[in-house]
Amino acid sequence: SPPLFPFSSHKHAGSVGLSLIVWVCGGGICALGSMCYAELGVTIPKSGGDYSYVTEIFGGLVGFLLLWSAVLIMYPTTLAVIALTFSNYVLQPAFQDCLPPYVATRLLATICILFLTWVNCSSVRWATRIQDVFTVGKLLALVLIIVVGLIQICRGHYDALRPSVAFEFSQEPSVGQIALAFLQASFAYSGWNFLNYVTEEVVEPRKNLPRAIYISIPLVTLVYTLTNIAYFSSMTPEELLASNAVAVTFGEKLLGMFSWVMPISVALSTFGGINGYLFTSSRLCFSGAREGHLPHLLAMIHLKNCTPIPALLVCCLATIVILCIGETHNLINYVSFINYLSYGVTIAGLLYLRKKRPNLVRPIKVSMLIPITYLIFWAVLLGFSLYSEPVVCGLGMVIMLTGVPVYFVGVHWKDKPKCVYQLVGESVTYIGQKVCYVVFPQQDLSETEPLTASKATD
Repeated sequence: SPPLFPFSSHKHAGSVGLSLIVWVCGGGICALGSMCYAELGVTIPKSGGDYSYVTEIFGGLVGFLLLWSAVLIMYPTTLAVIALTFSNYVLQPAFQDCLPPYVATRLLATICILFLTWVNCSSVRWATRIQDVFTVGKLLALVLIIVVGLIQICRGHYDALRPSVAFEFSQEPSVGQIALAFLQASFAYSGWNFLNYVTEEVVEPRKNLPRAIYISIPLVTLVYTLTNIAYFSSMTPEELLASNAVAVTFGEKLLGMFSWVMPISVALSTFGGINGYLFTSSRLCFSGAREGHLPHLLAMIHLKNCTPIPALLVCCLATIVILCIGETHNLINYVSFINYLSYGVTIAGLLYLRKKRPNLVRPIKVSMLIPITYLIFWAVLLGFSLYSEPVVCGLGMVIMLTGVPVYFVGVHWKDKPKCVYQLVGESVTYIGQKVCYVVFPQQDLSETEPLTASKATD
């Protein structure tokens, strides 16, 4: 959970006060975005989130680019960051006077990814139970931090939070650095649109989708802001920046003999987070393959366990590659920049749909000021982030654009030579089916004829 690892957002903000403002405003911007997604979710009631909406509004190429960037960057990078956070919190108590070894953190993170991939491949029920149980770890960690922090404040330990001190900048503030602080903080809120990925499975989505959004975003914003306030009630900005595992340092300073509770709680939290992202990312791969934008093999499920094993293995492999090549700080910038780019394109699609199909039935219709405000903030944030970190942010855009030739060769080009189709289509699919023991899902259990990718359903 990024509030348990707030180093980068505070570093870019430069002061305690501005850092807290970034957290609050970041939640507010997510609230605006979630309102737009609520309208899209009930207007285009399809699972798949951004990918489904953009494909429906702008066509296959734009939808494919979002899918391409999600499969190559967004989900693997997010999984890598959470896995590294998990390994840092597990190993840090054993390396109190130094950072955990680079190889050890990567190795433990890889083991965690492999284990949870195996769980998700073996049973949907196991994966769901893990999610339910380990969510308690996140709640325990955040509640414990907030309660202890509030006790500290009641005792008068809030020097870093005094207005005269809170806005003392460690560096000259700039719009570019503030934009990067927003990118880092926004990583904590990533996932606010996940309910839109399973719209078809939500009971009464017209009622429950907006209700879930309107309750969860303000609540999460409050919890994350209070968590950061709690940190500054017992740690100086210098201590926070110097810590590799902030919650562990927090626990060592305030919990005494019970400080062991904190790394365990955070490890449980991040373990559950990895499981959740694996589940969601494999579902997105599955949806993309079902639409014909990814190889048909990824739209197949295990014959007995009904789990999307090929999609899970692709997500696992991509995550391990990212683990080996990136640092946490840069990884968050990669994924946050591409995330915001995707959100902006999707919300721009809402405005385009309003103009293109004004008579479309919209059970929820937000004020035009909401998407316009979001897009103005979006353009400013991405522009200054690209200016401040041109290599990191620019590389993300380049990777996304590599999907253009892939789309035209792999998806748009229908009359491929027979040898190419046999090699890439039939041979790879055949071998994958044999190795993973997977088939296309059927619409009805009584059916025995395998469905084509276009007919496959969740």
